[in-house]
Amino acid sequence: MRRITWLGHATVLIEMDPPAPPAHGVRLLTDPLLRGRVAHLRRHAPSTGASVAVEPVDAVLISHAHHDHLDRPSLRDVARPQTEAVVPHGAAALVHDLGFGAVREVAAGETVAAGGAQVEAVRAWHPTRRFPRRAEHDALGYLVERIWFAGDTDLDPAMARLRGRVDVALLPIWGWGPTLGPGHLDPASAAQAAALVRPRLVVPIHWGTFLPLGTHRRHGALLSEPAEAFAAQLARTAPDVRVATLAVGESLTA
Repeated sequence: MRRITWLGHATVLIEMDPPAPPAHGVRLLTDPLLRGRVAHLRRHAPSTGASVAVEPVDAVLISHAHHDHLDRPSLRDVARPQTEAVVPHGAAALVHDLGFGAVREVAAGETVAAGGAQVEAVRAWHPTRRFPRRAEHDALGYLVERIWFAGDTDLDPAMARLRGRVDVALLPIWGWGPTLGPGHLDPASAAQAAALVRPRLVVPIHWGTFLPLGTHRRHGALLSEPAEAFAAQLARTAPDVRVATLAVGESLTA
């Protein structure tokens, strides 16, 4: 059995039962962003850091190096000697000093054993420069136990290569402000991505969590409207794909 808990933005806790005793279950965490404020962004959803800290995670999966996906303070909070970090090739230097027991670099198409699970890195389509005049690292998604964490990505026809391999898609549908920069899915393009991949179930992520300081009164509807728009678009574009819209901290089993 697999338990999926959305912790806000692109942070998802994936818990999988052990294949057989005496093995233990596996806990994976994607792109941890657990703070109430990150630079000019303020969290408008319940804080979820405590729920992760209760029990260590086996591995952290980082999709790319942007500050809202590779957040060093949040990573330091979840790092343990028994916890591994999986990062895009070339990004290990950004997390090596945070206390993880191991840091593994991967490129799209590679599979690594992390935290007791087989994790396959898959391509994402997203610009990834963390600092000006610094090298870019690849943008990745991850496929584990037929769960696809898409990371941050634009729509691309090559997504169709995942069809038949995905039961549950953790799919971004918005961002953190009133506009989206390049390399992001909105509700319409996220529905098209689901139509290409045809998972059984989509859990929308990367929405409803952060807004820039001072914009809540004017743009507060963005904390709910993207999910509503995505569900409506998905019903038209891929009516055979089910959507499960979770509140921050809510879980489902799949």
